[in-house]
Amino acid sequence: MPNEHEGLHEREARFHDQWAGGTELKKVRVREAFEAPTAMENRFIVAQMGDITGKKVLDVGCGLGESSVYLALRGARVTAMDVSPGMVTATCELGKAWGVEIEGRVSPGETLAADSDAYDIVYIANTIHHVGDRSALLAEIRRVLKPGGMFYSFDPVAYNPVINVYRRMATDVRTPDEEPLRTKDVALARTFFPDVKARFFWIAGLALFIKYYLMDRVHPNADRYWKRIFQETPKTLWWWMPLRAIDGVLTRLPLVKYLSWNVVLWGTKPSSAR
Repeated sequence: MPNEHEGLHEREARFHDQWAGGTELKKVRVREAFEAPTAMENRFIVAQMGDITGKKVLDVGCGLGESSVYLALRGARVTAMDVSPGMVTATCELGKAWGVEIEGRVSPGETLAADSDAYDIVYIANTIHHVGDRSALLAEIRRVLKPGGMFYSFDPVAYNPVINVYRRMATDVRTPDEEPLRTKDVALARTFFPDVKARFFWIAGLALFIKYYLMDRVHPNADRYWKRIFQETPKTLWWWMPLRAIDGVLTRLPLVKYLSWNVVLWGTKPSSAR
């Protein structure tokens, strides 16, 4: 019986294989993706993780490998997984360039190629919104985690009008099957991880996207804005830092927080879960 999501997987793999094949490894920003002033989601996640030395980490939807390599540099034993063979290859090659060993596996999220109760941490960034069967994905994340293990994710949210205009413009750098997260997805995560928490990021700070388009004259199809942000430095962001501070309030307000660009979800596999 064919997998009902086979077409989606093929489209995602083809798109991301092309991306991987057209990217020079030396241009992949490993530390910036976790340490830049704009890397608020990953900075938050790393703080929540604490010391990961010796921990087994599964990076689902590894992409070009920034997260796999960074977590390996922090002492984790990392398995990188993606539906795109090209992205898995790029991640393993990036690891070699940085002097860390990454185990790579090609696999869709709904049927993770991993043993049950195998990992201390599952990290999954900008991937849930690419997956058709999110219940299957969350069930798989729970399955491969050890009892008491943690998952950390971040993905775009569906409701911000500025981001929705950007999505309609950035047709060449996005896949047609993407569906940003909605409130129902947060509720769904809690059915698999009862203690799930959510932290939102980027409302006023999205002025940076407006600057790229109106002032820098960079079309959304010419450069991936969500990657471009990691080129910024405290010096170039002098005007933006107050907006980040404002977001520290806005992204905690009921209802208003759902106008954010991204949400971080994290939770624990219950000791009794299978």
